Amino acid sequence: MFAISLGDDKAELRPLEVWQAEEFLTHMDRARELVDPWIPFASFATDLDSARALLQRYAEKQAADTGRLYGIWLEGTLVGGVLFRIFDADSGNCEIGVWLEPAAQGRGLITRAAERLIDWAVYERGMHRIEWDASAANTRSIAVAQRLGMTRDGVLRQNYLYRGERHDSEIWSVLAPEWRARTGR
Repeated sequence: MFAISLGDDKAELRPLEVWQAEEFLTHMDRARELVDPWIPFASFATDLDSARALLQRYAEKQAADTGRLYGIWLEGTLVGGVLFRIFDADSGNCEIGVWLEPAAQGRGLITRAAERLIDWAVYERGMHRIEWDASAANTRSIAVAQRLGMTRDGVLRQNYLYRGERHDSEIWSVLAPEWRARTGR
């Protein structure tokens, strides 16, 4: 298995796989209160079977080259993750998603992990457009999109039904030429 360093704070990015379902569930239990209002990820992993099923779905997406899932470990503990929720190599478009438990916030882990995913998407896979979809009320997520140099494409009004309530989504993106200019490569 590979691990990519996320800096000098003993944090790393690694694949998150089915055999890690128990560790993933324990992490989700710590993160649930913070994550659940913004993304349904936490509500999809409420016991060991559902955690395995979620990780299996992403293993199948990776096998089909339509998505990927990575964990963020801090000092050996799973504290968050990043993923390609959508990965369409034929069109050159993908969407990144992220989450982090409270104890790991404020260290720049999500920004650095997302940078690694965008680098891989642009430089290794030749993706053209990387999207970021966030609840308009999720100011922390929107701040990450801004730190990544993304452009706000617009707001989809009340497009997301979650727990009986409609939410607005902000769509942000960065294009490959913009990313290359930003990174100087």
